[in-house]
Amino acid sequence: MSTRPFIVAIDGPAGAGKSSVSKLLARRMGFALVDTGAIYRCVALMATREGVALDDDKALESLLGRVRIHFQVVGEENHVFLDGKDVSSDIRTPEISMAASRVSGRPVVRAGLLQLQRRLALEAGKGAILEGRDIGTVVFPDADAKFFLEANPEVRARRRYEELFQKGVESTLEEVLADQMKRDKDDSARAVAPLKAAEDALRVDSSSSPLSEVVHSLEAEIVRRMGARK
Repeated sequence: MSTRPFIVAIDGPAGAGKSSVSKLLARRMGFALVDTGAIYRCVALMATREGVALDDDKALESLLGRVRIHFQVVGEENHVFLDGKDVSSDIRTPEISMAASRVSGRPVVRAGLLQLQRRLALEAGKGAILEGRDIGTVVFPDADAKFFLEANPEVRARRRYEELFQKGVESTLEEVLADQMKRDKDDSARAVAPLKAAEDALRVDSSSSPLSEVVHSLEAEIVRRMGARK
C-alpha cells in the first residue's frame, strides 16, 4: 500500500469557489491545505515591493532563491506567511492579482516553485488539498482525485467583488469583471502550464450550487477513492 499522502487537486479560474471549497474540505477531511495561487501571489508581492520587473527572468530567479512561504490555520482561515510575516490580505489586492497572473506565466517562476508545491503536499500526514490552476495537469498529474471548479463569469465576478468589498477595497463590479476576463485570457493563453481542466478531472459547476452541496459532492468522491486505494 502506498505511503504517500492522498493528493487532491482542485483547479479552476478565479471566483469559481476553489478557496472556500478547499478550506472546508481540508478541515472536514483533516488534510493539509496548499494554496498554490497564494504562493505565486507572494512572489508577485516580493517582486513589486523590491521593484523587480515581472518579465525580468534573471531577477525573478534570484528572488525565488530567497522566498520563504508557509501556511498556518489561524481561527478558521488559512493564513499565508512570507518571510515570517502574515501577508494574507496584502496578496489579495487587484494589483497583486494581475501581477501574479503575469509572473505565473514565466517558465523560470513555474519551474522554481514546482518543487516547493510538491514538497508542501508530500510533507502532509493523511492527505493534502492543493488549490490552483495547473495542479492536476502539471504539479500532480498523478493526483488521487482531480476536480475542476467553474462558474459563469458574472457569478465569479460578483463573488470577487463582494470579497473585495468586505476587505475594504474600493472597486466596481464592472472593473472586477474586466480584470477577471483579462486574467482568464492570460491564464488560458499562456504557453507554460495554461489554465485548463485535466482530461481525468471531475468538472463541477458551482454557478447555482450552494457551497455545502459542492463540498459534500467532492468529499463523497474523495472518501470513495480513498476506500478504493486501500
